[in-house]
Parts: sequence; C-alpha cells; structure tokens
Amino acid sequence: MPCNSKSQPPTGMIQAPFASLPSNSTTRGYVEFLAQIKVQIRQRQYQALRAVNCELVGLYWGLGASIYRKQQELGWGKAVVATLACDLQAEFPGRNGFSVQNLWLMRQFYCEYNKKPNLQPLVREISWAKNLVILGRCKDDLEREFYLRATARFGWTKAVLLHQIDNKSYEKFLLNQTNFDRTLPAEIQAQAALAIKDHYTFDFLELADEHSERDLEESLVQNLRNFLAEMGCAFTFVGNQYRLEVGGQEYFIDLLLFHRRLRCLVAIELKIRDFKPEHKGKMEFYLEALDTQERLPSENAPIGIIICRSKNKTVVEYALRTVARPLGVATYTVVPQLPDDYQAELPSPEQIAKRLKVWDKTGGEDD
Repeated sequence: MPCNSKSQPPTGMIQAPFASLPSNSTTRGYVEFLAQIKVQIRQRQYQALRAVNCELVGLYWGLGASIYRKQQELGWGKAVVATLACDLQAEFPGRNGFSVQNLWLMRQFYCEYNKKPNLQPLVREISWAKNLVILGRCKDDLEREFYLRATARFGWTKAVLLHQIDNKSYEKFLLNQTNFDRTLPAEIQAQAALAIKDHYTFDFLELADEHSERDLEESLVQNLRNFLAEMGCAFTFVGNQYRLEVGGQEYFIDLLLFHRRLRCLVAIELKIRDFKPEHKGKMEFYLEALDTQERLPSENAPIGIIICRSKNKTVVEYALRTVARPLGVATYTVVPQLPDDYQAELPSPEQIAKRLKVWDKTGGEDD
C-alpha cells in the first residue's frame, strides 16, 4: 500500500504526546505542565495520608479515653481490656491495632496527653508508631514536644526518630551555639539549628587521645561513611583541604560538605585545642570566599562549623555576637561519651518552650 503522509492513524491508536506539537517551546511547555501535575498529585497523596493518619490517631485517642473513663466510672479492672481486645479482633479480623497491648497503650496515650493541650495537636501530625516511640522513650513534656515537632516538620521515619533520640538531638539542639537566628532566612533557621550539633563523637577513629589536626582530618576522610553518619544523614562530602584562591594566594578549608536540605555548602575547621575568638575570623574569610566564588544561584549562603576539642560557652557567645556570616561552634571527643554536665547546662523550661515556639513561625520541610 502506498504511504500517505497525511493519513490519520487507525481508530483506537494512541498518538505520541508530541506528535502534533510543532515547536521545541511547546514541548518545553508540556514538560513543565507535566511536572506541575506530578507535584499536585504527590501533594494530594501526602495530604490524604496525613488525613488518614490524623483520623487513626484520633480513633486511638478516643478508644483510650473510653477505656479510662469506663474504668473510673464503673470500677472495671484489667480484665475488661483483654475481653475488649478479643471482641474487637473478632469483629475486625486482620486488624492488629486492637491487641491487648495496643489498647493499654491507647489508654496510656490518652492519660499522658489528656491535660496537655499544647501537645494534643502535635500528636495528630505523626503516625501512631512514632507516637509510641516518643511516648515510651521521652519522659519530659518539653522533650516530647521537641521530637513531635521535629518528626512532623522534617518527616523523620521511625528509624530516624530512634536515631535522633539515641543521639540526644534534643539536648544538642538546645545547647548548640550558633548565630543562625541573625544570619539565616527564617524559613531555614530551625532546620539549620537542628543540623548542627553542639558535640560530635568520633569514637570510630581509633585515634590516640593526643593527635594533630592533620591526623584528625585524615582519619575522618578515611572513615567517611561513619563521619557523615555522625554529622547527619543530609550531609554529602565535597572535599578536604578544599582550595580557594583569593588575591593570588591559596587557602585551604579542612573539610567542605554540602547539606542537601539546607542547600548550602558547609565549611568545617578542625581545632584540637580550646576555641579561640580568632578562629572565627578565619572562618568568616572562608565563608565570604565560598559565597563569592563557589555558591550557585539556587543555593543558600554557606555555613561554617568550627569543631574544637573544648570550648568556653561564654567566650563562644561573645565571639558570635559580631559574626555576620552563619557560624556554629561545636566540640568533639574520640571516645563514646557526652559531656557529663549536659543536663545541668540545659536552658530553663521557659527558655526551652520559647525556643521551640519559633518553629511555628516558619514553614515546614519534609525530610
């Protein structure tokens, strides 16, 4: 049969999406349109999951409240929970949420949060499994508030949440010394403060207690996987002894990382002695050079971290007051322990509550 270039495809044949698009500009327009549709679908799917989760947590709250009230009003003992679990599982087969243990957890959940209206909206923002982790592992209301807010805000999985609790992220967040509240945009201040710890444990290095800065740097690079795990899951490695040229002279940053969620370069200077005020000047110089020479248009301003063997918190506080670039000062050990006085150094409950409330003023971001 002769080929007819103007013939139409047979009935039922699906045409390629760009078959009738005459130009590259139209093609680009479709690609952008498709990307927007995908974003809308994912957003709706996420909102639907959040709505389902909220309803489930609400159901468990209600069941816990009902069990508690009936026991109080009618004097029912523990046996009623076992009976209720048996009857519910018979009525709703395949639903393991109605086990005896889970019903008791629902009751505990209600009793713990019943008289804490500031926490009640937060528990509906995360899954039941994550709520149980926080309920069981955290005993202080402010600590629970921190992990509830952080889990919802950054989309932590259950495994990440457990790691954050084991890593004492609550204490490190409250104690870390940065100037981020003055030098970073409001929408990333909380995420940045959470990304920078007050203390790092490099117990995987097998270094002698006395070591040089070059020994420390080389050991961290040789143990890169463990180093990045200690820094945080969102960090990626860019280089060590990262070369900068300014005014015809060479300068080298000990370690340069990139934080994927903050979308910024992170310069790290290692010091094996006490923090000194003059350390900040060198870091400010590096950050200025990175901002001018290396930062891409889509990235945020670079952040600096000075990691020292020890620091005087008052000295750090004074030093950071005059720093215009975002900078944090942390300590490290090469043994698996935290400073003994962490709990004693925590801010007052009023100060902690005030600091956590700042998160309400900025937009969230999924982990």
